[in-house]
Amino acid sequence: MALDLMTGVLRGSAAMVLAAAVAACGGKGSKTPAATGGSSATAAAAHAAACDANSAGITLPPGFCATIFADSLGHTRQLVVAPNGVVYVNTWSGEYYGNDTPRAGGFLVALRDTNGDGRADVIARFGDSVQSGGHGGTGIGLHGGSLYAESNDKILRYTLPTTGIAPTGAADVIVSGMPLSGDHPMHPFAIDSAGAIFVDMGSATNSCQVKNRTLNSPGHQPCDELKTRGGIWKYDANRTGQTFSATARYATGIRNGEGLAFMSSGALFSTQHGRDQLAENWPKLYTPEQGAELPAEEVVHVEQGGDYGWPFCYFDGAKQQLILAPEYGGDGVKQGVCATKRPPVAFFPAHWAPMSLVFYYGAMFPARYRDGAFIAFHGSWNRAPFPQGGYLVAFVPFNGDTASGPSEVFADGFAGANKQPGSAAHRPAGLAVGPDGALYISDDVRGRIWRVTYRGTTPQ
Repeated sequence: MALDLMTGVLRGSAAMVLAAAVAACGGKGSKTPAATGGSSATAAAAHAAACDANSAGITLPPGFCATIFADSLGHTRQLVVAPNGVVYVNTWSGEYYGNDTPRAGGFLVALRDTNGDGRADVIARFGDSVQSGGHGGTGIGLHGGSLYAESNDKILRYTLPTTGIAPTGAADVIVSGMPLSGDHPMHPFAIDSAGAIFVDMGSATNSCQVKNRTLNSPGHQPCDELKTRGGIWKYDANRTGQTFSATARYATGIRNGEGLAFMSSGALFSTQHGRDQLAENWPKLYTPEQGAELPAEEVVHVEQGGDYGWPFCYFDGAKQQLILAPEYGGDGVKQGVCATKRPPVAFFPAHWAPMSLVFYYGAMFPARYRDGAFIAFHGSWNRAPFPQGGYLVAFVPFNGDTASGPSEVFADGFAGANKQPGSAAHRPAGLAVGPDGALYISDDVRGRIWRVTYRGTTPQ
């Protein structure tokens, strides 16, 4: 499978071109995405909405602007927009946020803009709360008139209301018993139009070492963790009472696939967080510079039975190859078994942490954005002593089921003056497209949601 690396820098606001790899991605899946609002409304109504000064503190390409749709909602993670324009967002709590005090009420939030000014003026919390034993979650989705949301070890289903914005009935348990231990206890998911739920079960460890994140510790062989983690699992959104099981694994070798999305063709794609600590744990093989720049973050085309390499492999953007991990005998050069694993369709700088992925089929943005992917990068924590990176939303053009060009920064400035995980003002976490084509971006530091619209003159 040939890879073509495209690099370059285009000076100007929100226009830096990132290194990206584009690979052939053969075959189209039989799945189609669940309806999430699409682009049924015209862009004209959205153009009438006011824009906040300086695009609400973020930088965007010319012609785009943003409003703060809502703020201070808690640790907002992924979000969706219903066909009627109501925004639903999942919020999380716990160790990842220093065990701070969650907002009162349920961890799920419904928001509506009733006067078209680009800001939510009706907000309702619902679902599991601290009082009911909840901790919130990341994953959220829509299918068949219902809202699906991750809560602790479960995926729950709520019937959407015919009046009001927040569901009032009890939730059905669709899946329970999902793993909560280790490094990646979140469960993002995507639902296709037939009701198949594809759920990420992130790895419990960094690289399946005998001693996790430890100097010179070898990898388990075999890596039994792959039986229940490090891949995508498939369940049925139309059936209650399912229990997590190793037998439901759909694809493997994906360390942490937080951003899952379908193209209009039905092809399923996932982001992948690359592993950490090559230089820290293997200093005889990797320099600190290599530790900061390796491995690349990825977008992969997920197919049934696919193996994407983790923990045995990582993707080296400079070599444009999957490389054998040092825990399994690698030396930074060997491919070994990795020559048989599936490479990404696009890749990005190391440690940027891709959190959400959405394909754009709206009518509001200029035509060049249609069929392409937006990716929210949470931002790095482990590129020190070199500058941290990410904390932005990137755009990648696609042609069919294949990335077709280099990625570019679409929205930046979220972190503010200090791109550090402990002091960043905001960190992008979730993305969704509304029925009018507006792009929503959530932040899990202060619970802000931006609504990005296009008001330029480029032909649509």
